[in-house]
Amino acid sequence: MRSTVRAKVYHNTNVGVEKRSPTPTLKSHIDTTEKIIGKSMNTTNRRIVLDTETTGMPAIEGHRIIEIGCVEIIDRDITGVTYHQYINPERDIDQGAYEVHGISSEFLADKPVMGLCMDEFLEFIRGAELIIHNAAFDVGFLDYELELLGRDERIADICTITDTVALARKKHPGTRVNLDALTKRYGITSFNRELHGALLDSEILARVYLAMTGGQEGISFTPQKTTSQSKQSGAQRGGRKYTIVEVPLSDEEITLHQQAFDK
Repeated sequence: MRSTVRAKVYHNTNVGVEKRSPTPTLKSHIDTTEKIIGKSMNTTNRRIVLDTETTGMPAIEGHRIIEIGCVEIIDRDITGVTYHQYINPERDIDQGAYEVHGISSEFLADKPVMGLCMDEFLEFIRGAELIIHNAAFDVGFLDYELELLGRDERIADICTITDTVALARKKHPGTRVNLDALTKRYGITSFNRELHGALLDSEILARVYLAMTGGQEGISFTPQKTTSQSKQSGAQRGGRKYTIVEVPLSDEEITLHQQAFDK
């Protein structure tokens, strides 16, 4: 059984609600299809697999992020260091979105607002290569949250971004490339994914990414060091262009990878 170490943050009931300027228009559009407790000191080849859950879509209509999950990879090893945070969006959750992730407004009522989480989150990802499935969605929402907070920087200013949807389409043209399809293709079956969750989906994507870019059989997770508040409650659990960063494979790596799946 994998142990998990979680650190609660921003649980001070005296902390007030974030102050925001009136809702702006979404300035950042993505043209591509393509705390620090526990953050590793070694940042060489540091990748952060990231996922979010939201109140609905799109962000430009005022929808907000309600969960962020990140998994750290260094030198193609999943380190066990994660970032996980539920966030009070200060608005209702669309029924369609609730049916996807199962996170209710009641569950989020006592969670911190984004203004109390953003600095910690940015410090965790800063300087890393972000690995995201359908990056336009998650980065668009994160940039919108930054805009709501009156921040000038955007995610592409502090990280490089790799979209695994674009990688999968290039590697497997003409096939389905959603996360469920890719887990089946690469034989990643050790997760129970009845509902979407940002941290769970990041853990799954970390395995998919490693398999898709060279393979890593028998991946084992070290005990997690989570850098945020993360509590669950039964069924209520919880114009910028980006350059796609691709990992080149040698002929030998491609041959070995294919042989592994031909067995």
